[in-house]
Amino acid sequence: MKKILMLGGIRYLLPVIKAAHDKGCYVITCDYLPNNVAHRYSDEFCNVSITDKERVLAAASELGVDGIMSFGTDPGVETAAYVAEKLSLPSCGSYEAVRVLQQKSLFRKFLKDNGFNVPFFKSFSSLEDCLDEIGEEDMPVIVKPTDSAGSKGVSKASSRNEMAAAVANALRFSRNGQFIVEEFIEPQGFASDSECFSVDGKLVFASFSNQHFDKKAVNPYVPSAYSWPSTMEESSRRFLESEIQRLVSLLGLGTSIYNVETRVGKNGKPYIMECSPRGGGNRLAEIVSRATGVDLIGNAVAATIGESVNIPANYCYDGYWAECILHAYESGSYRGIEIDERLLPFVNEKDEWLSEGDGVDAFEGANASAGTVVFRFDDKKTSDEYMSRMFDLVKVKVQ
Repeated sequence: MKKILMLGGIRYLLPVIKAAHDKGCYVITCDYLPNNVAHRYSDEFCNVSITDKERVLAAASELGVDGIMSFGTDPGVETAAYVAEKLSLPSCGSYEAVRVLQQKSLFRKFLKDNGFNVPFFKSFSSLEDCLDEIGEEDMPVIVKPTDSAGSKGVSKASSRNEMAAAVANALRFSRNGQFIVEEFIEPQGFASDSECFSVDGKLVFASFSNQHFDKKAVNPYVPSAYSWPSTMEESSRRFLESEIQRLVSLLGLGTSIYNVETRVGKNGKPYIMECSPRGGGNRLAEIVSRATGVDLIGNAVAATIGESVNIPANYCYDGYWAECILHAYESGSYRGIEIDERLLPFVNEKDEWLSEGDGVDAFEGANASAGTVVFRFDDKKTSDEYMSRMFDLVKVKVQ
């Protein structure tokens, strides 16, 4: 029986744990929060912070694990690569390559140095240094922590007067005390956040989504819904696939699932905004697998323990799929959800994570999600119609 060490304890790990159990694996979940939901489903719990590389290394060595992974959890990705390298376990690539992908400032520099389309960017550790270099001519900009995920701490500044609040917000979620300021790329159509997969350094699966944002949310830069397939132009998709392949090749990456964020700017240029060697949050791998029939999670588990991966050469979407991230506009007491009756025939799954009376936070980051609702539509016209009004048709009730 092979042992897998899974970093984190979030809900997004549940299908990963199931996939590992289906393969006959023994699953150990690891973080410093014993009450996290995933620990109830694993075979063993290891009480160690996933950002403490040396302690996780010691635990992995003592436990004799055959693989280590961080799925849907950004803080554990570097640690997983570090431990895998030290113990010669299967990994997508070297620790240094993974650091490039995970640290936003390193990633932007790597893209720039290697001729990728990249927005203007600069990293700082203080507001004063930032204001010395960022002028009104650079506006608008996006300000975000260099080492955070889930859109936590992300905000837009349209003038220098808005920089102080944006920087304070970013530093609130930064573990290393640094933030990055980058040119705001106004998207042409929808930005994308979806899953890709490489096998032995070859990109064999690339999906793109339509990201939807709720302008009424506390943080309007947190994705609030997704829909597939993407409406991105075929030429842009092909260009981005070739650029993701080039990124994989330049970094010497092997076999892995990736969560990749892309967008096409109004300037016509396609950009790789983020690329993390892990499954995405918000159940993206689950929904894409359901929509295409490609078992991304099972294959990610197989890669983690060094087993063969089976990704079909061709795939297609079985209809038009969407996922609404349940979110509250204000903090309070959860009172359930309302789904417009016109949408009910298209509900594929409703997954509420809270019970009536539980506390719910305003939607400041992906960690404030209250659950998800998955939809399947038969045609693009119906999908477009309902996606354009999704946040009026699906609501979280708060008292």
